[in-house]
Amino acid sequence: MTNAPSAATAAPASSTSSTASTAPVTLDHVEPPDWWVGMKSPDLQLMLHGAGIGALQAELAPAHGVTLVGTRRGDSPNYLFVDLRIESSAQPGTLTLRLKRDGQVVVEHGYVLRERAPGSAQRESFGPKDAIYLVVPDRFANGDPRNDEVPGLAEGLRRDDPGGRHGGDLAGLTAHLDYIAAMGFTMLWPTPLSVNDSPKWSYHGYGATDFYQVDPRFGSNADYVRLGVEAKRHGIGLIQDIVLNHIGVHHWWMADLPTADWVNAWPQYTETHHARMSLQDPYAAPSDRKRFSDGWFSPGMPDLNQRQPLMATYLTQMSLWWIETAGLAGVRTDTYSYSDKDFLAAWSRRLKDEYPKLNIVGEEWSPHPAVVSYWQAGKHNHDGYVSSLPSLMDFPLQEALLAALNQQDAHDGGFTKLYEALAHDFVYPDPANLVLFEGNHDTPRVYSVLHDDVELTKMAWAYLAFVRRIPQFFYGSEILMTSPRHRDDGAVRADFPGGWAGDAVNAFTGAGLGERQAGAQAWLKRLLNWRKTEALVHGGALMQYAPLAESYVLFRYDAAQGLGGRRLMLVLSKAKEPRELDLSRFPEMLREGDTAVDVMTGERRTLGRTLTLPARSVTLLSIE
Repeated sequence: MTNAPSAATAAPASSTSSTASTAPVTLDHVEPPDWWVGMKSPDLQLMLHGAGIGALQAELAPAHGVTLVGTRRGDSPNYLFVDLRIESSAQPGTLTLRLKRDGQVVVEHGYVLRERAPGSAQRESFGPKDAIYLVVPDRFANGDPRNDEVPGLAEGLRRDDPGGRHGGDLAGLTAHLDYIAAMGFTMLWPTPLSVNDSPKWSYHGYGATDFYQVDPRFGSNADYVRLGVEAKRHGIGLIQDIVLNHIGVHHWWMADLPTADWVNAWPQYTETHHARMSLQDPYAAPSDRKRFSDGWFSPGMPDLNQRQPLMATYLTQMSLWWIETAGLAGVRTDTYSYSDKDFLAAWSRRLKDEYPKLNIVGEEWSPHPAVVSYWQAGKHNHDGYVSSLPSLMDFPLQEALLAALNQQDAHDGGFTKLYEALAHDFVYPDPANLVLFEGNHDTPRVYSVLHDDVELTKMAWAYLAFVRRIPQFFYGSEILMTSPRHRDDGAVRADFPGGWAGDAVNAFTGAGLGERQAGAQAWLKRLLNWRKTEALVHGGALMQYAPLAESYVLFRYDAAQGLGGRRLMLVLSKAKEPRELDLSRFPEMLREGDTAVDVMTGERRTLGRTLTLPARSVTLLSIE
């Protein structure tokens, strides 16, 4: 290792042939841009890209503990893949990589190996103790108007366009971490922040055009690292949204693919038909499985071929690089099942090998618990598939929750639907590690889905905070932001009031909020701050009782102590008038004379034979 500069440098003129047959060479990309000593796996593969790079021979200057194992070439002459082995004895510093033609150095590159942060491998992650706040950064807060327009990028500021860029950025997120922490959230999940250099709809981040760079309209890589550091100082972990399935059509690869099979190609454009069950269906046609996995998500989102070994390594190392660089507390993976399933097994296993406590949540947008559970680590699947993915988004329970609150109660509807959905937890290896949400960036706003009913909305929030899950809330839900009841991405991802200079309403300070909005915000704040320190909702056992008379009752308790220990009781009542709840229905959990404290009001009471339920209410009790 040397102290050579980390940037690529051309060799001196005397080292470069000047014959006419010698084509000029450039080194435009080195990815990953740097790495670390002390990773569990010693293997590192560098992707080098630049004009004529593929024709060169690689040489590594002598460096203790680091060897050049070999090189690989793709179908394009402009790529060279360099395999290094970094032994445990290697020290931080700068490697010198030389690229030669006919024995002469053409390009020299200083590659930095860094020291890992203390305890990096054993970093704590998110789990049932946490509450996640999902934000669309472009729509949350504009902390630095200077980056609203960036020369050279295809799309500029269009705040009057629901599908345009509105200017929210990392500076805005960082500036409002105190608000997020005060609300009781302990994890922050921004939608992807990588460069999306597309002429339209670039703000959401799901069409990367450069995996290793934060979009300059959000800020810089250093700003992202700073966000993670400041978030940690506020008691908040950072979850990164990583897309493995597809890229944006304007990704720099698309002008010069490393290999012919780098993306999934078809004789003519073929879009996925979203038939996700074809992967588990014992009767599925192979052509259906192929179209689901290999079809493009949209004409603007080419589908990556993770069966290509170089691609698989690239995506895995990219994920590890961001975890280590940004000090991530977890990963959320978009469109999880659309990627090659064998790659997903290897990818999740590698991340868990490097970070044993890391939580990774995958998006499997299915209403069927059997389909969602297929992907969770520990599941014994009918086809022998073994996953290492710890967590998934709980779409089945989220759908049942909204249906339960919208429907009239019946033997097969309303609260019964939610009761039965939760009973399906027997299909999951670890149901408590699933992420349950009231809404996200792809779904209508929960308050609107529940017909602008604040009491029903509170029931949804209370349920998320109480059951054996990791709760996730969408920015703006706390102030009852609205949207159409059908999918309308631009409206769902509206600007958070107060995030822009001159906003008439400021939800961060409460200025200008309506009484109902302010009341809902305060209610959720109290709920989540209570939950933050409540061990029984973090890890207690759960018991639910069949819904009756428009009410649904659940308990959290210490399984070892039962009636001898403290218990939590949640009652959701949709009745339009006050009701008396017969407490004799719950002999496993209650005794007459138990002392109960109302979590939301602080009122203390002694339990008798009945409990008065206010009309359309949430009752949350701590019982001793």
